[in-house]
Amino acid sequence: MPNALLLHPSDDVAVLKLFVRAGEAVDCVELSTTAACDIPAGHKIALRDMAAGEPIKKYGQIIGFARGAIRAGDWLHTHNVELKDFGRDYAFCVDAKPVDYHPSAAMRFFQGYARADGRAGTRNYLAVISSVNCSASVSQYVAQRFRTESFARDFPHVDGVIAFTHKGGCALPVDEPLRMLQRVLAGVARHPNIFGYVLIGLGCETNQVEHLVKNQKLDAPNASGIVPEFMTIQRSGGVRKTVDAACNAVLKLLPQANALRRTSIPVTKLTLAENCGGSDGNSGITANPALGVASDELVRFGGTAVLAETPEIYGAEHLLTRRAVSRDVGEKIVDLIKWWEDHAKMFGATIDNNPSPGNKEGGLTTIYEKSLGAVAKGGQSPLAAVYKYAEPITTHGFCFMDTPGYDPVSMTGLMAGGCNVGVFTTGRGSVYGCKPSPCIKVATNTPLYNHMMDDMDINAGTILDGTETVAEVGARIFDKIVSVASGEKTKSEQQGLGDEEFAPWTLGPTF
Repeated sequence: MPNALLLHPSDDVAVLKLFVRAGEAVDCVELSTTAACDIPAGHKIALRDMAAGEPIKKYGQIIGFARGAIRAGDWLHTHNVELKDFGRDYAFCVDAKPVDYHPSAAMRFFQGYARADGRAGTRNYLAVISSVNCSASVSQYVAQRFRTESFARDFPHVDGVIAFTHKGGCALPVDEPLRMLQRVLAGVARHPNIFGYVLIGLGCETNQVEHLVKNQKLDAPNASGIVPEFMTIQRSGGVRKTVDAACNAVLKLLPQANALRRTSIPVTKLTLAENCGGSDGNSGITANPALGVASDELVRFGGTAVLAETPEIYGAEHLLTRRAVSRDVGEKIVDLIKWWEDHAKMFGATIDNNPSPGNKEGGLTTIYEKSLGAVAKGGQSPLAAVYKYAEPITTHGFCFMDTPGYDPVSMTGLMAGGCNVGVFTTGRGSVYGCKPSPCIKVATNTPLYNHMMDDMDINAGTILDGTETVAEVGARIFDKIVSVASGEKTKSEQQGLGDEEFAPWTLGPTF
């Protein structure tokens, strides 16, 4: 078998499937060369001579520029590839093609929880939500009361009681930073995987419970039609009294939640969060494009798939603007890129970098290269809508949400927006969990999958191994999404992950 992959006919590089030593032949069927030095698997080898300053292409797109003269057979990485700004042709809407929807007779179904607001849950949790970090311990104390051996026996149809705590809620500007936090907390409260909740504050914080309830209209019934309870530690009379009151509120909800049963629901009701973390040189070749196939399949059934991580589409944003259903949707992507450039400048930084050592060790050289691989998670469907962080996702089809690239913060925003299931691709071995939404892990390579089998749900490395195609792995991912939505536990759920990974995006100064 060839030991390297040429991803596009116009590429200047090939990606190594295996470690090669200096002097070893490198063959990618279309072209061949000889390695000038030892090169790790997942990294790039030059297929032609390049002069200093020449653009370097992978995926048929520019990923960087030659720092000096490069010879065919050279290892291409951070030592000889540099970033320069270059023009991208946004060509709004030119590649937006109508969705080829599946006929209604072919509809797929999952076993989920029908909610009163018309949405569907893939899990059935109760939540204890902190308005501020000052009530975080109290919220944890409440949840801990229900972490007993008898809980699963007494309430077999309830997945658990989760405390959603965070580090903010006070000493923050009362504009977008506060609005963003309130969107996140309201998104948890209204989430289709949450049957009911209790909201706990301290009483003197910036993020006042009364204001949160009023601004986000939380005094109305939630997704399950349940009117929640709100309390503060100061008004309740201290820690012990608040814990007792909150536990009593949860106890009232438990029998109602436990009475629910899963029913057959069309996959139209699924909203998929797409994320990647701990990426490597194989991410854009195996797991990400395979997830793109699954994403397109969900969209063809009338469901919703949401891409995120704005700093990780930088340099590839033109691939999304070209697929936008309207110029207005495409312009929102461009505006996000400009905002992030300005935001980074405020802190003396730029977003045209690749900050993760693991990414570099795995073969990713520039943010452009990483972004081109990351965008592949979104498949080929037209871009239907662009959302702010944690904004409620209401449009069916392929969408984008503005989030940071930091995985917990990104996935928290997607979950708060209403995503009821997630797929997370990784080449280095992320073990992220995302309660209340189950999170499926897809490994980009077989060695990683075999090494971390207790944490990885799907092996996309079979694409590199030559035993499956991208389309075949994509079909497996889609089937897994349906199965997990129906109640199958993911590896992260089996490990008990997800209680500590809730991480709202913190904007602005702390006063």
